Amino acid sequence: MIQLSKEELLGQIDQTTHVGFIQLPIECCDEDAHFLRKEVVEAWLRLFDAAKRDGLELKVISSTRNFERQKQIWENKWTGRTLTNGRNLAEGNLSAEEKASLILRYSSMPGTSRHHWGSDLDINSVEEAYFEEERGKIEYDWLCLNAQKFGFFQPYTAKGTGRNSGYEEEKWHWSFAPVSVPFLDAYLTQIAYSDISGFEGSDTAANLNVIENYVCGIASPRFSSPI
Repeated sequence: MIQLSKEELLGQIDQTTHVGFIQLPIECCDEDAHFLRKEVVEAWLRLFDAAKRDGLELKVISSTRNFERQKQIWENKWTGRTLTNGRNLAEGNLSAEEKASLILRYSSMPGTSRHHWGSDLDINSVEEAYFEEERGKIEYDWLCLNAQKFGFFQPYTAKGTGRNSGYEEEKWHWSFAPVSVPFLDAYLTQIAYSDISGFEGSDTAANLNVIENYVCGIASPRFSSPI
């Protein structure tokens, strides 16, 4: 098993200076700077070029998010500074578990996100409607057919056979299995609920079984041949 530190697994790193990360070329990203593990960048560039030859433009719009960035996203929703599915969670009489469950439809608790690992990325849009018609549907269909050839899979598929817990479907979220699979194995070996802390609402993690239901709530990568 690959040797990984707790800091790497929990996202307690700076991807802009970490030796394992490099910046994605700007031509395959939006206007922000994006960093991923070196081997993920190499694989993504091969996928990007193949899509381009088929007339598609796939732009990375979110990549590595460290603990502090995920904490900012989470706490903005927790406090109502950012709406969650159109709702201000600071209003009403929601319990802590109810608030956390609503955020967990699409956003991870700090310390539990696959985006911490430098193996996962979001493509073109984070709106479900984008991928249901016209250009977005063509892009998604192409990824479903071709992404596995480059080592990528969709971890958050529609719930049902093979995936009954975790986040809602995210057609934009793709993961590089040769990196994310050993990271998940290491996470389950090294990380306990006592490590998921340092943010508002962290005390709900164990009650909601976020490791079992969300960290593990993914579709299994299926490849016809070893990658």
